[in-house]
Amino acid sequence: MTGRVVRVSGPLVEVEGLDGLSMLELVALGPQRISAETVALRGARATLQAYEYTGGLKVGDLAEPAGARLSGHLGPGLLGHAFDGLLRPLSAAPLWLDPERAAAPPAEWEFVPSIAVGTEVAAGDILGTVPGAGSVEHRVLVPPGVAGTVTWVGAGTVRAADPVARVGTTEVGLVERWPIREPRPFRERTHGVVPLHTGQRVLDLLYPLARGAAAAVPGGFGTGKTMLLQQIAKWCDADVIVYVGCGERGNEMADVLDSLADLKDERTGGTLIERTVIIANTSNMPMMARESSIHTGICVAEYYRDMGHDAVVIADSTSRWAEALREFANRFGELPAEEGYPASLASELAAFYQRAGRVTTLGGRTASVTVIGAVSPPGGDMTEPVTTDTQRFVRALWLLDRDLAYARHYPAVSWTGSFARDAEALAVWHAAAGDPSWARRRARAAALLAEADRLADLAEIIGTSSLPGHERVVLLGGRLLRDGVLMQNALSANDAFCSAAKGAALLDLVLDVVDACQHLIERGVPATLVERADFGPVLRAREETGPDDAGAVASRRDAALGALEELA
Repeated sequence: MTGRVVRVSGPLVEVEGLDGLSMLELVALGPQRISAETVALRGARATLQAYEYTGGLKVGDLAEPAGARLSGHLGPGLLGHAFDGLLRPLSAAPLWLDPERAAAPPAEWEFVPSIAVGTEVAAGDILGTVPGAGSVEHRVLVPPGVAGTVTWVGAGTVRAADPVARVGTTEVGLVERWPIREPRPFRERTHGVVPLHTGQRVLDLLYPLARGAAAAVPGGFGTGKTMLLQQIAKWCDADVIVYVGCGERGNEMADVLDSLADLKDERTGGTLIERTVIIANTSNMPMMARESSIHTGICVAEYYRDMGHDAVVIADSTSRWAEALREFANRFGELPAEEGYPASLASELAAFYQRAGRVTTLGGRTASVTVIGAVSPPGGDMTEPVTTDTQRFVRALWLLDRDLAYARHYPAVSWTGSFARDAEALAVWHAAAGDPSWARRRARAAALLAEADRLADLAEIIGTSSLPGHERVVLLGGRLLRDGVLMQNALSANDAFCSAAKGAALLDLVLDVVDACQHLIERGVPATLVERADFGPVLRAREETGPDDAGAVASRRDAALGALEELA
């Protein structure tokens, strides 16, 4: 069955003559077989959105349905490679990618079966593994909806399109096709929380994120969103990273690819790119492919989640995805809502973020998909629809402050506008894991920052010298906390990553120094003398001690407290 193109308006294409066409079905258009998706049906006319450049497509060209929805080819070869928004390999196509860094996945793989003929299996059970498909174990699973007796199992070298086992009469291939907009099934969501350690102190100490939760990173231009997301991609303790560059500049995606390919992964001994999937849909690529790239990324993450791995999806940025929705809605003739976005914006964001979760898979394994999305509000307006709607559906908000960024305080996470809804539950986890002081430490740091901000505004009016001694110590403590703990140098070998133990030690160092200063004020030591003390070792501890050297930080704490005691 073929139809004809009757209208072309950018990525919006209308065809006629395709009886029996279904919603979301793929259609190949014209001699170049441009991929398009059915988004509306009105009698004999179907409206499609094209995922590729429609230049050259004209009225009268053939339209041929594919009989399937937009699906990702999920299998070995995803880790360590770059793909476009439709999960097609980017080898030598984009000029900004080094062909050696973005080589196409191998055509053949080694399959090692882990079950025998006659075994009863159910959906989610492991059939075998594929060595060399990344730094995490690649497991071939029984697909959802399939169960029965294994009647045949292969072994040895297979091609991507070959079957590797037969369950009943159903052949299971090495590569699985799955619709990117359809969430993969699981048994149930788990109720316990486990923290995702990002290696960034301001996040792990003040605004932690649980595995399987969702976080948003809103910030204006130049506040460091991409750098913060890249740091999380490099250092978080997830098994698999899916980095989605949605409408980003090509040079930024090239930097991500180069840095991940060069950086050593301390957990596996290889490079970080070996546990990372890059979905690169840059700003010069077709607009509607940008809309699909977000769904493609989370579909890949769910695929690795079903294997039993903890996956993190980093979407940079969801604002450009929302702009793609707005542009298509306008072409499609939908009534615009606030700022021209479609009325379905909130439901689209909710459908995306709700695919995050820590679950028990069909095979009985506990795994998670964590979603971290950047938001780029135009002009830094935090009241625009994408930002306000996103805050309703995430468990953590890491708001980036322009003033902090312009003061070269990175990460520029605002302690006045950020929040973490799972902090109390994670405090229980930390207490059970041997750190009962985690909640108290976090509460004291938040209170100190809030009080220091209040006093800083007052000091601008009446002057710092007019404040009583204990308030001047609070101002001092706020500076020590900001510069000695919350600030982090992404280019430093010692400071780019911080372990949980070192972060706790640094925070204890500052809080204990503040307490010692307050005791000196109570004993009659002038505030001016306390402020003139040498706090350089306290501020330099984060960069002069190793990423996991909590012991060295504790030694500096003892030395700093001893020096302060001499002032009495």
